[in-house]
Amino acid sequence: MVDYRNFRFHKLKTPEYSHLKLLVFWPIYFLAFMFLERGLPWIAGLFGKEITYYPIWCSFDDLIPFCEWFIIPYYIWFVFLAGMLLYSMLFEVPVFRKYMWFIIITYSITCVIYAVFPNMQELRPTAAEIGRDNILVDVAMFLYDFDTNTNVCPSLHVIGSFAVFFAACHSKRLSKWYWIVPIGLLTVLISFSTVFLKQHSIIDVLAGLAVCAVVYPFVYHGKTHRKKKDKSEARSEEIKDS
Repeated sequence: MVDYRNFRFHKLKTPEYSHLKLLVFWPIYFLAFMFLERGLPWIAGLFGKEITYYPIWCSFDDLIPFCEWFIIPYYIWFVFLAGMLLYSMLFEVPVFRKYMWFIIITYSITCVIYAVFPNMQELRPTAAEIGRDNILVDVAMFLYDFDTNTNVCPSLHVIGSFAVFFAACHSKRLSKWYWIVPIGLLTVLISFSTVFLKQHSIIDVLAGLAVCAVVYPFVYHGKTHRKKKDKSEARSEEIKDS
């Protein structure tokens, strides 16, 4: 376990804490995403213009029914991402580095796609169309209220879920079958939840998988100096554990 009790900001340049610099990506990403979601349309409105969003849809989407039960894995996604972040940061720094670099590259690619190809979905049903009244439907309606239906392709829920799964696959502890099976199942459920809640088209899911497929070999199998550094850190962790 990494001891952060002695951490100070001036120690970010030391090998022991240099990995924490990767966390700077998160506030940068949130600002960029909010700019694309809220800021850019507002700026366009100041000049009397509107951003043209391209609807994402395929006929297969109409065959997928709305199912409010998927709101549970959909929201678990946030804990899923944060849980891997905290675990790897505390116990497996090499896994943390790979996890963060995968997130950084895939999320950056996605934001660029949103910027050059603004897109949206028009799949959400109304409460009347659903025809059911329960707490899960209420939560889904609340989700619709605060989350816009723009910038959906590729799906960040899919990309983030597979980021966790890939990190677990390359973890010394979490790659054991009794961990990797539930993590894999949750990854699939979260991906399914995006279409069963009508938050995404199946096209968004496939696009998310395509981004993952392109970035994965570069992060996890690329022959770089970082890979050598990760191996040395892993060996130092083994020494500490022993």
